[in-house]
Amino acid sequence: MNISTLIGIAGCLGMVLLGIITGGTSILTFVDIPSVLIVVLGSYFALFTYGTLSEALSIFGTIGLTFKTPTLNEKGIITKLMSMSDKARREGLLALEEELEDLDDEFIQKGLRLVVDGTDAEIIRNLMENELSQMQERHSAKIGAINMWGTLAPGLGMLGTVIGLIGMLKNLEDKSALGPNMAVALITTLYGSMMANLLMIPWSGKLKSYDGAEAKVKEMAIEGVLSIQSGDNPRILAMKLLSYLTPKDRKAVEAEVLRD
Repeated sequence: MNISTLIGIAGCLGMVLLGIITGGTSILTFVDIPSVLIVVLGSYFALFTYGTLSEALSIFGTIGLTFKTPTLNEKGIITKLMSMSDKARREGLLALEEELEDLDDEFIQKGLRLVVDGTDAEIIRNLMENELSQMQERHSAKIGAINMWGTLAPGLGMLGTVIGLIGMLKNLEDKSALGPNMAVALITTLYGSMMANLLMIPWSGKLKSYDGAEAKVKEMAIEGVLSIQSGDNPRILAMKLLSYLTPKDRKAVEAEVLRD
C-alpha cells in the first residue's frame, strides 16, 4: 500500500472541508447530486469517445496502481546478474541455460536466452529496447486516459455552470428555483476543479514516476545482459549497474553486492 497517496487525498480533502467549516458554511451546502452526475459521470462517459471501450473500463484498475508501491528489486537484479556473470566467465555462456527457468524477471530471462543462443549484441539491444519502448507506450496510453479525465472534468464543470445559469435565467420570476439552479451553476465548477487538481493530475504524475522508475530498471537490465555477453568482470558489471541508482540507494546496495 502506498501510504503517500492516501495521505495526499485525505490531506487535500481535509483542507477543503476545513476551509468550508471555518468559512461558516455547512458542508451539506456543497453536496449536489445533479452536479455529481454532470461532472463525475459525464466526464467519465466522455472517455468512451476519447478512447476504446477497454481503455475506459480499465481506467479504475490503472488508478488503483497509485495506491500500490511498485516492487522493482534493484538489489536482487544486480545480485543475480553478478552471479550469472561470474558463472558465465567460469563455465561459459551456455552454462547459464540451466538457470534461465528459475529467473523471475521475464525481461531479463528473454535477454539472457538470446545471449545463450549466440545472438549478436546489437540485435539483443534492439530487441530489448523495443520491448521497453512498447511497455512505455502502453503505460503512456493508460496515463493519458487519466490525464484526459482530468481535462474533461473541469470542462463538464463549466458545462454544468452553463446549465445552471440557463435554468436560473429562464425562471427569474420563480424565486424558489434561483437557489437550486445557482447551486448547480457553481458547485459543478467546484467539483470539476477538485477532480482535476486533487485527484487526476496527481495520480497521473505518480504513474509517470512509476513508469520512469520501471524503465530505468529495465535499462539497467539491458546493460547487465550485454555486459554478461561481453564477459565483463562481475565487479565491473556491478559498478555499471549501480550507476543507475540514486546515491542513497547506491550506498545501501553496493555494501552488499560489492563485499568480498
